[in-house]
Order: sequence, then C-alpha cells, then structure tokens
Amino acid sequence: MFIRTDRLFLRPAWAEDAAELNHAIAHRSVVRMMPFGCWPLGDKDVRAIIDAPRHPFLPHLLITLPDAGGAIIGGCGLFDNQDQPEVGYWITPEHAGQGYATEALKGLLDLARMTGHRRLFAHHAADDPASARILRKAGFRPTGRCRTTVETPCEASRLTPEYMHDLAGDGGPQDNPVSRAA
Repeated sequence: MFIRTDRLFLRPAWAEDAAELNHAIAHRSVVRMMPFGCWPLGDKDVRAIIDAPRHPFLPHLLITLPDAGGAIIGGCGLFDNQDQPEVGYWITPEHAGQGYATEALKGLLDLARMTGHRRLFAHHAADDPASARILRKAGFRPTGRCRTTVETPCEASRLTPEYMHDLAGDGGPQDNPVSRAA
C-alpha cells in the first residue's frame, strides 16, 4: 500500500532501505517511544522491522520526502493491540515540529477507512506532549483510560494515555477487519 499526501510519500520498507532506516531511527528519543528494541538498534533489529510479517489490513509504512529524493524521515502503521487496531508513528528529531507526523497520520487514517476500520486507538507516553498534540490534530480524542507499559531491560514501565478516533463518525459498534479476516 502506498499513500501520497501533499508533502509526503508513505510506502512499505524494502530490504534496500536497511541502512537509511537504521540511520533515520537511530535516535534515543525515537527508540524509547517504540514498543520494541533497545537503544541503540543494530542492523539485525532494523532488518527484523523490515522483514516482519504484515497483516494486509495493518500496514507499516515509511514516511518519506519525495522532494528530497525519497529520504526516510519516519514511520507509521496500524497494529493489532488485543483485537483493537492501534496507530503508531515516529519522526526523526530533525524533522519534528514541521507537521509531518500529523500529515502522515491523517493519510494513514484515510487508508484505514478504505480498508474497513471504523475505530482506531492510540497511546503515547505521558511524558511526550508532542504526540498528544499530533493525535488531537488528527482527530483522536482522549478516552480517559491509561495503561502502564511493561518494564523491559531497556525502559522502565510508563503511563500511556489512550486516545480513540471514530472513523465512521456514527459511534456505532467497532468493526475490526482484522478480526473478520482471521
């Protein structure tokens, strides 16, 4: 799946992207917000990200700048979290604050609608107010619930507020195409 927005091109990661992806993701501030790996990520970790199996209704895409030769500046995707579709995203620090994450997330929401998702969830670290702003700009609203992430060898557990986006706008029951396809 591919998505073109005003300034971005979202596409799957390919084996040829390993070195550039490793460079783009090689920031402690980025990796600490992700549910995998420890800082620093190695070549093997990046290859695992690229080679991970994907569900057709849960794409993982690189965020690239077509006007800059297709430079990788981040990633976004849909994930299955206990049978609830959830969004995730990251942007390199040098491209933060320019609206790229919000633009990519809105493009991902359009794709989610086209693939039959009616409701999406998101979490962000409580100490990451920038992610809260990105989610709100993309139409997500706080649910009032939080979860605590599991402590790993690399990160202490942390509180993550939950957000939800009703893509159908009708407040009807959740229709999860991932569950339908399983």
